[in-house]
Amino acid sequence: MANVPKDPVMLLSFLNTQLRDYYPSLEDCCLSLGLDKEEITSGLASIDYYYNEEKKQFI
Repeated sequence: MANVPKDPVMLLSFLNTQLRDYYPSLEDCCLSLGLDKEEITSGLASIDYYYNEEKKQFI
């Protein structure tokens, strides 16, 4: 999706906002936005952020 930031820090902010406001899970968010979950999680892991299912956000 063209509106998704490529920069990992901007992507972190974007995804956490999307997860908080619109989606019950990372899977639903990725499916709706046409994102590859593995690509997202590995990209954010490169800046030491990991998805926490209990909190439904990257921390």
